[in-house]
Amino acid sequence: MSESKIFTPCQIGPITLRNRTIRSAAFENMAHGNRPTKELFDYHTAVARGGIGMTTVAYASVCQSGLSFDGQLWLREEIIPELKKLTDAIHAEGAKASIQIGHCGNMTHRATCGCKPLSPSGRFNLYSPTFTRKMTIKDIDEIVDAFGHAVDLCRRAGFDCIEVHAGHGYLISQFLSPYTNHRRDEYGGSLENRMRFMRRVITRVMEEAKDDMAIVVKTNMYDGFRSGMQVDECIQVAKELEKLGVHALVLTAGFVSKAPMDVMRGAMPLKTMAYYMDMKKFWWLKLGLHIGGRIVIPTVPYKDAYFLETAMRFREAVQMPLIYVGGMVEKADMEKVLDSGFVAFQMARALVQDTGFVNKLQSGEVTRSACKHSNYCIGRMYTLDMRCHQCMQKDEIPVRLQRELEKAEKAVEKSNKR
Repeated sequence: MSESKIFTPCQIGPITLRNRTIRSAAFENMAHGNRPTKELFDYHTAVARGGIGMTTVAYASVCQSGLSFDGQLWLREEIIPELKKLTDAIHAEGAKASIQIGHCGNMTHRATCGCKPLSPSGRFNLYSPTFTRKMTIKDIDEIVDAFGHAVDLCRRAGFDCIEVHAGHGYLISQFLSPYTNHRRDEYGGSLENRMRFMRRVITRVMEEAKDDMAIVVKTNMYDGFRSGMQVDECIQVAKELEKLGVHALVLTAGFVSKAPMDVMRGAMPLKTMAYYMDMKKFWWLKLGLHIGGRIVIPTVPYKDAYFLETAMRFREAVQMPLIYVGGMVEKADMEKVLDSGFVAFQMARALVQDTGFVNKLQSGEVTRSACKHSNYCIGRMYTLDMRCHQCMQKDEIPVRLQRELEKAEKAVEKSNKR
């Protein structure tokens, strides 16, 4: 019997992965003080040991103004030796090391990012909530330079691949989307103009990457609401990224400040989320979740491989390598994705539940992840760290939260059968 295509090597730009599995850039909240910690080291090393082709360290800001969380990496000279220890450990386990870089734009507070949050158009950001400052041309130039400098830092830290975050309503996505970009200069208006910031960032990143680093871009297939980017415009963005020479695209969807569950699917466990929040720091958010949480964060039904139908439209539109992400828990779906023309696939929750999942999949011990998509890991990751409730003692989780998770898991089981 021939080996599954999942476990065959694949090429992304100048690098070769031992198999076609990639740990996606799901936020770990394991970089307290905005630098690597033992928890971050242990987690990614365990994922590498567990058989992954490449593991992606999540959400590293290219500069201080791009920070949105206290537990998020901020790329700077002083943390490079610590990151090098991490990449060396990942490589020792046979995996490649990737890091996602980006800037959060308006998705932050002054206390976190050290300044009035930046955005394409200024205005008030209800999600944070905070007033923001419209970026000047000088600001734009400085952020482009910061992306370029970040590539150099990542090379010296030993990363094989960089994933540029251009989706989910963060800064590049804010420039692309008519929902957040109301500028009247050369960076706003037409799609051609709204792509200008992205084009400058990616051009600079590709120049700095030279010929020894893989560059992947995470980009939206749609924003998830009427006034945002739709599929046809997002296909044009994908075609532009292909022209710019990036090595692969990760196709995603959703807008954290407007359509967050389009990204992850299922229900946000609001009681869990509120329970772990610091009352002194997030009293306004805890109150908001209790009053209208389900209105602000509506449920989007989960099903396995939930982005595949839309992703196929992009597969038909561009010739470049595409990486699939979204609901990858079943071996048969993974093989279907690869047979549909995707070079590799990403997953996160399956590797939160079990860092050794890939090895177990290859050995035949399992054919499906044990993740039940209650989204407990998401509910707690913004305040504590990213953990699966199945990996915890039952008495560590209050009864009312257990009931919420059980309800969510039953809903997922029901929607997945349709």
